Amino acid sequence: MSKREKKDIGGRLAGKGVFPHEMAFTLLIPLRNMFLSPRQLIKRLELNPSSKVLEVGPGPGYFSVKVAKAIPDGELVLADIQQEMLDYAKKRVDKRGLTNVSYSLCNGQTFPFPDEYFDRIFLVTVIGEVENQEAYLKEFLRILKKGGILSISELAGDPDKMSTTEIKALCENAGFTLDKIHGNKRNYTANFRKE
Repeated sequence: MSKREKKDIGGRLAGKGVFPHEMAFTLLIPLRNMFLSPRQLIKRLELNPSSKVLEVGPGPGYFSVKVAKAIPDGELVLADIQQEMLDYAKKRVDKRGLTNVSYSLCNGQTFPFPDEYFDRIFLVTVIGEVENQEAYLKEFLRILKKGGILSISELAGDPDKMSTTEIKALCENAGFTLDKIHGNKRNYTANFRKE
């Protein structure tokens, strides 16, 4: 890897935009539990064993394994715009023998799923990286079942972090209704319902 490539990766790591897959290993450090643990996230998602769940921007699968285990009769779909991230996540999932997980490489505009398919859609430190947030939210509204939850978590230290006020305005403008905010201003999960 050239100096220029390393500098570019470093800039993307510390700056705004899509998280570089070359640094995916940094997303697996246990220190993340201080901000949001998989157990906390699962509780906030209000899952049942047969939930159909979409995780958008799973990175290397930090939350994916625990979520898949929480829905043994359900389905977890991991969607990302970077094939490398899906490959990392698949390795972690396969290592644990989980069979209720599938993968979808997306184009950043549309999601290849039927209308009203998912019970839950969640993103952790992802929405701020999305270039066309309105298009994503329009798609989420389409593929989420009536009464389903869109869950957006934002954590301290993320250069793309959006405030609860920004997230609330964005999601309500797209047609979602705020259900509950967990955590605090630095580290939070905002759950929105599709009415």
